[in-house]
Amino acid sequence: MKALFGGGFHPNMAARLAALDVDASPEEIRAASRLGTPFPVYSGATAFQKEVAIRCGLWESAHPTVGEVPVAVRAEIRNDIAREHFVEKFDRAPGELELSSQVAKLSRDPSTACAGYDVTLTPVKSVSALWAVAPVELAARIEEAHNAAVGDALRFLEKRALFTRCGHGGVRQVDVTGLVAATFVHRDSRAGDPNLHTHVAIANKVQTLDGKWLAVDGRLMFKAKVSISETYNIQLEAHLGKLGIRFQERPGAEPGKRPVREVVGVPAALLQRWSSRRVAIVARQTELAARFQDDHGRPPTPVEAIKLAQQATLETRDAKHEPRSVDQQRTT
Repeated sequence: MKALFGGGFHPNMAARLAALDVDASPEEIRAASRLGTPFPVYSGATAFQKEVAIRCGLWESAHPTVGEVPVAVRAEIRNDIAREHFVEKFDRAPGELELSSQVAKLSRDPSTACAGYDVTLTPVKSVSALWAVAPVELAARIEEAHNAAVGDALRFLEKRALFTRCGHGGVRQVDVTGLVAATFVHRDSRAGDPNLHTHVAIANKVQTLDGKWLAVDGRLMFKAKVSISETYNIQLEAHLGKLGIRFQERPGAEPGKRPVREVVGVPAALLQRWSSRRVAIVARQTELAARFQDDHGRPPTPVEAIKLAQQATLETRDAKHEPRSVDQQRTT
């Protein structure tokens, strides 16, 4: 993981280098350790980010007992610096929309290297609920169906959405041999509710059919994310159908959204009970975003929105339970 995702090297680099002769040539060492060009390392920050950091540091020095600079204070610091930039450039104060645009423009990060992509494949809540309360033998077969559907979705991704680009400016899109990924199966949510799901960490390294290692064409993968998710959902229904498990549409709580297909026989009240984490986070995030708009006269930037989401997550988070075995989770 450290070699592949940390630097863009061969995942077995350490073992491959250890197997080389002591007089191995630089070409042999390169072939043993690399998958094409290692990830570039970009350093530095923008002048705006440096100024924000300096003023936040001054604020922390003046408030030694507070700790990290609150989101609201950091937002005002961004506003002040953006306003100063605007006045210097246009010799007048910005309006609300102009200030919002200026903050968003100045807050953009410099170039960074992409180590990989995360695809998370999660069944509808009724599948996790049934898996949690079913007899052990059936629960194991439900998990096997989930794993099989994950494999189906990844094969779809490889066949239809995984490419790289070659030529000047990446003008040519070309096929690759397949993806390199690590999967992690999780069994519950942070609130401890049953939530069977798989995280797939896809390395930003793919091999062309003629043997070159290049980066993933991420644009197409982003466009295909709904198709990948729907492939998982459809295939999961097919695999579970072999166990006699049936699905039907269940109207969603939010108007305008299409009905969700849930397992027949799992009560809606149980699904609501085991979705406590998401309900609490979304409600608190909505409150924080509305308050931010009122306090600062503009919507939060993407960076600030992430901070607000993190704040909502932390404020609604229960004390983290100790790691539990499958048997302990089933008993609970």
